[in-house]
Amino acid sequence: MNSKRIVITGGPGSGKTSLIRYFEDLGHVCLPEISREVTFKAQQQGISQLFLEQPLLFSELLLNGRKAQFLEAPSPENTPFLFYDRGLPDVTAYMDYLGTEYPSFFTETCNNLRYDAIFLLPPWEEIYIQDNERYESYAQAERLFEFLHQAYQNYGYTVYHVPVGSIQYRGEYILKKIASLF
Repeated sequence: MNSKRIVITGGPGSGKTSLIRYFEDLGHVCLPEISREVTFKAQQQGISQLFLEQPLLFSELLLNGRKAQFLEAPSPENTPFLFYDRGLPDVTAYMDYLGTEYPSFFTETCNNLRYDAIFLLPPWEEIYIQDNERYESYAQAERLFEFLHQAYQNYGYTVYHVPVGSIQYRGEYILKKIASLF
């Protein structure tokens, strides 16, 4: 049995990573977000904001990292779901947000490597915090939410909106929805 691939996505500061940690605590296999790692490596090389300074390079590194994550994802026996902290279409959504053109292999990769369900978290001002890797304002996070929704729809996905609430509430919402889908 192949595990179902479930993407948890949303604009910056919407609670994605906390929700992924919740699923890990429940014993689910989760694949982490990799953009902070890419940003940190660039900062070690003297590039303070790779996403802003070289958006195409940053996005290609993310796309390649997420592609590898997708292709190499573990699928242990009795693991019905793999939860991803962001998916491949997040890369093109951010590029579209910036108005930056990208090579066709970005779109081809997103079309060829498919997830089974997409859960989008809305902007949530009460929990939004800016930091060294999250430079967007809350207003920008709201716009990114729109671009993420549109990107996943453009790739033919049904996008499920996760209501605002406690981590447990949101997690239970997703698990109930998954149970009804599969």
